[in-house]
This record gives sequence, C-alpha cells and structure tokens, in this order.
Amino acid sequence: MLKLQITLRRAIPCACALLAACAAAPQAEKHGHPLPAYYPAAQTPPSAQATSAATLGWKNLFVDPYLQGLISNALAYNSDLQVASARVAEAKALYGIQDANRWPMVAVGAEAGRARKPADLSPVRKTLLGSQYQVGFSLATYELDFWGRVSSLNEAALAQFMASAEAKQAFQISLIALVSNSYLQDLELAERVSLAEKTLASREESLRIMQRRVDVGSASDLVLRQAQILMFSTRSELAVLKRQQAQNTALLAQLTGHADLPKTTHLALDQQGLEREIVAGLPSDLLLQRPDLRAAEQKLKASRANVKAARAAFFPSITLTGMAGMASSDLDRLFSSGQQIWSFLPQISLPLFDAGLTQHNLDLAEARKHLAVANYESTVRSAFRDVSNALAAQHWLTVQLAEQTELVKFEAERTRLADLRYEHGAITYLEVLDAKRALFSAEQALVQLRRARLSSTVDLYVAVGGGQDELLTPAGKKEEK
Repeated sequence: MLKLQITLRRAIPCACALLAACAAAPQAEKHGHPLPAYYPAAQTPPSAQATSAATLGWKNLFVDPYLQGLISNALAYNSDLQVASARVAEAKALYGIQDANRWPMVAVGAEAGRARKPADLSPVRKTLLGSQYQVGFSLATYELDFWGRVSSLNEAALAQFMASAEAKQAFQISLIALVSNSYLQDLELAERVSLAEKTLASREESLRIMQRRVDVGSASDLVLRQAQILMFSTRSELAVLKRQQAQNTALLAQLTGHADLPKTTHLALDQQGLEREIVAGLPSDLLLQRPDLRAAEQKLKASRANVKAARAAFFPSITLTGMAGMASSDLDRLFSSGQQIWSFLPQISLPLFDAGLTQHNLDLAEARKHLAVANYESTVRSAFRDVSNALAAQHWLTVQLAEQTELVKFEAERTRLADLRYEHGAITYLEVLDAKRALFSAEQALVQLRRARLSSTVDLYVAVGGGQDELLTPAGKKEEK
C-alpha cells in the first residue's frame, strides 16, 4: 500500500505536467467559401444613378405610404418576429449566466444556533446547553480557468447570442420582403380583377347583341355559342382572381398582426418606384452584408469554442472554496478580538476513468463543428445563388416587360381592326372573338410581368442584405447595433 501511494504521488504531478504541455488552445481551422469574383453577367453595367442595396433603407426603397404602414405594423406586431425577439433575449440571458461563471461568487451569511444535549449522551454526564453564532463571507466553488474551458464556454455562449441576433435581423428582412411582395401581389390582383370586370361587361354586351342577331337570323348559333363560352370563361377567371385576392388580403392581415392602418392613398402598380437600378456589389460583400451569413459564421465560432471546452475537459480541474468570518458561543463576544474563523479548500480533480464520457463529448463537439462548417459554406453558396437569380430575373423581366408592352399594343390594334372588318362583313365574328381573347390574355400577362419586375427589385434588395439601417424592434424602436 505504501508503494502504491508513493507511485501515485509521483504519477499525478508527471501527468499534470504532460497534460500542461499539450494544453495549448487549438488553432481555429480556416473555412473555405469559394465564390467567383463577380456575379454572372445577367445585366448591363450599372449607371452612375444606380443605388447600392446595402445602404438603401426600406423607407427609401418603398415610396408608397400605405406599404410603409404595412411594413411598420409587421415589424411592430408580427407574432413570428416577437418569437425571434424572445429567442434573442433568451440567448442573451444564457450568455449572462455563462459569463458569470468566470467570476468568483462571494456571499455573506449569518447563522445562529442553540442546542441541548441530554446527560446520558454527554461525556460529562450532565445536560449541556450551548449556543453558536457565526457571521462571515463565503466563496462558492470557483474554478481556476488554466486550460480555457470556462472562457471557451463563455465564447460559445456569446457567439450563440450574436447568431440569434443576426437570425432576428435576417427574419426582419425576409418579413419586409414578404409584406412588400404580398402588397404588390394585391395591387396586381386588383388591376387584373378590374380588367376582368371590364372585359366581362364588354363580353356580356357582345353576347346580348349576338343573341338579337341570332333571333333575327343574321348570325348562326355557332357564333352565339362562341360568345357564350368567352363570357363564361371570363366569369370563371374573375372568380379565380377574386379568390386569390381574398387569400392574399388574409395573408397581409396575418403578417401585420391584424393591425388597423390609417386610410391613405394607394399608389398604382406602375407608381411604386421600384424600377430603380440597384447595385448588388461583389460576392465577397455578402459575407458582411447578409445577416443569415453572419449568423452562420457566429454558429461556426460557437461550435469551435465548444471543441476547445471539450478538449480542456481532459485536463485537471482546479477549484477553490473558502470562507472567513467571526464565530462565538456568545452573541456579545461575536465581534471580539480572537473570534476570527476561516477555511480555504483548494481542490484538484483529474479524470482517470469515465467510461469514455469525456472523449465522446469531444467527438460530439467535433461532429457539430464539421456540421457548422458545412452549413456555413452551404449558406454562402445559397446566398450567391439568390443574388445571381435576382439579377437575372431583374434583367430578363425588364426585357420581357418591354416586349409584352409592345405585344399588348399590337393586340389592341388587331382587335380594333377585327371589329371594323367584321362590321364591313370582311371576316366572321369568330375572328373577332379570337382577337378579343388574345388581347385579354396579353393584358393580364402584362400586369403579371409588371408586378414580377417590381418583385425582382425586392428580391435583389433582400438577397444582398440591404436595409438593415432601418430595422425596427417589435416595440417600434430603432434596432440597436
């Protein structure tokens, strides 16, 4: 037994020295996010009047006062955003709890006691009465962070807090995009409903005239049936549009927390001012501009800090416990000279056998770190794709919109000429119906393209992480940075 004690006394300091030599904090691994130097050439070079999306606030991007009210209400009352804010507060509190572990916990306390011991239990065979009074400061178990375990856990908690704050900002930007796109969709549907109602009224009148002609024998039943089919198809499409309009209105109400908005003038779809040219910048700018990328980076930092903490768990843990104060059996003499008491209990603990628990914790931290690296690189590539898609959509929708505008002009002229030729008996009414059907479809497509072109500006604005200078908290105050 004596030899075993001597061997252990020699082995433990040697093990501590060996572990101390290996206790250097692990170096952070570099994470690669290979991105091209430029986005694919999907648009012409920006002009001198182009605006940078990263510095453009949403109040400057959206000029419609009613849309600004919708966005403000969504940022103030949206329940999902309130959940995101609560998660930020939760992460902040967890960071505060973890940060408190870096400092010693000192408490002050006082106690008083009185005890009676019967004679048969007393060593002097007499009943004993005794009192004890004590007051002092105590030091709770405090770990000396030689190996960086506590500081690494604190770093991980801070990174998680920062990640949740960035995630909230990313949600705010996506909420702005969802509200604005839903509002643009509402304007599109309103225009299409109005267009369908005017077309339906025109076709009902044409059907009435055609019915009279059939009655007097100047037109065939086939032409009448074609006019009826055209009218009923317009009614059906109008019903679809009104259903979509009602659903979109319900979505806007949900996004804005069903808050009442002041009655302001709505701007038409072509008055939204979203045709402006926006500069996306370089792909490398995304790493600083997009909050979802910054959130992924903070999660990566947290995972690496957890790896450091898991490695530090292999090293000895040194903790301190102590107290100091005054004690006496008489309350009057509690603070007299010579009544001081103190205790100091340093403790060192070295894991020798834990059935692989410490190693498994390290393996888990390493696996989560690799997962965070993969998620970060995937998020970077997705962000690059989002901007590329938005640039391509903005460019080609502009081209398509110009072509569709010309098509509507020609279809309108074709319809006018068809009416004239039919009045002079040069063509049948079926050709007139075909021209009107083509004109209605072209006008509907033009409204859809106009809205899609405006939405592409919103999508580009969000894809590059713009507008963070005007984000609001759920309380309606400006977001602190």
